Amino acid sequence: MRETHQAPLTTTTPRFSPDDPVAVETFQEMVLLHYSRHGRDLPWRRTTDPYRILVSEIMLQQTQVDRVMQKFGKFTERFLDFRALAGAPLPEVLACWQGLGYNRRAIALRRCCQKVMEEFEGALPADVDILATFPGIGRATASSICAFAFDLPVIFIETNIRRVFIHFFFPDNSTVSDTEILPLVKATLYHESPRTWYNALMDMGTDLKTTIQNPNRRSRQYTKQAAFEGSDRKIRGRILRLLISSGRMTKKQVIATIGEDSGRMDQIIKNLEAEGFLTRSGSYLSISTK
Repeated sequence: MRETHQAPLTTTTPRFSPDDPVAVETFQEMVLLHYSRHGRDLPWRRTTDPYRILVSEIMLQQTQVDRVMQKFGKFTERFLDFRALAGAPLPEVLACWQGLGYNRRAIALRRCCQKVMEEFEGALPADVDILATFPGIGRATASSICAFAFDLPVIFIETNIRRVFIHFFFPDNSTVSDTEILPLVKATLYHESPRTWYNALMDMGTDLKTTIQNPNRRSRQYTKQAAFEGSDRKIRGRILRLLISSGRMTKKQVIATIGEDSGRMDQIIKNLEAEGFLTRSGSYLSISTK
């Protein structure tokens, strides 16, 4: 569960008009200069391969960059392309995913690759509307993929981009909504290279987080991550790791090994079955192979 941050509503006015070409150019120059000096060298930025961009975007949805960096290379070496991941047994995919958390993303990523192979002749579509229908991909992730894989001038907001616009354009407002930020994102888009521009915005947003109080706390979309310790999410991960290593176990063995409340465990196991993680054969549970 994620806790929604509540704040009083105010009328917001950006620092400058999106119709002011001088202000737009000044902002672009500032962001791009920062990127030229402080931009991060990330492995998925060294490629425009749609498969690797898809993998990185799914991994980055709910996992910090440093953890993704540790897994990205190994994962893409083990599963080289859409075809390889689409045809891989789910237990192998989940085993390679371990350490990234939110394991349902691994299932979604594999299903995305299957969809690419079955419906798009092995080529990821360069279309936000189509990509947004893929498993585990909303419009923000679809837009990111189009920007980074295809260099398309899409308009979207994610947490680091939001932080930049709130800090520079709404410094005196207690709350700012994404609907108020989006016109500024559109007005300031650097059309010569959307790929470079969004990388630059994200890096500036990351740096802002370390130097000032988080501007995103003033966003109406701001949420606070729930504690991981003792959560259902942690128990789910423990169950999956146990079955990946053991192959199969009875439900009683799983519950006894994990050592949590049996009623809670029973519901978590049912959810994992319903979501396609686990299959049951008689009294035994195992990782799904579908």
